[in-house]
Amino acid sequence: MPDDTNERILDHLRERAAVGDRYFRAKHVADALGMTAKQVGARLPRLAEESEDVDIEKWGRARSTTWRVTPE
Repeated sequence: MPDDTNERILDHLRERAAVGDRYFRAKHVADALGMTAKQVGARLPRLAEESEDVDIEKWGRARSTTWRVTPE
């Protein structure tokens, strides 16, 4: 079962994906949630495997990893 932090991250991604946002960086998610990029970035790979209502995919890496999120 996801902990509260995981659920906050997923809620944010669901809300943003619902209005058309698709690409995210951990830093921007962290800023929106009052967390650190490390806290978010460490959880995204696991959330990508476990989430059933959004598809979270490691998309690209420039200076930081970009994640593509799409509703399922």
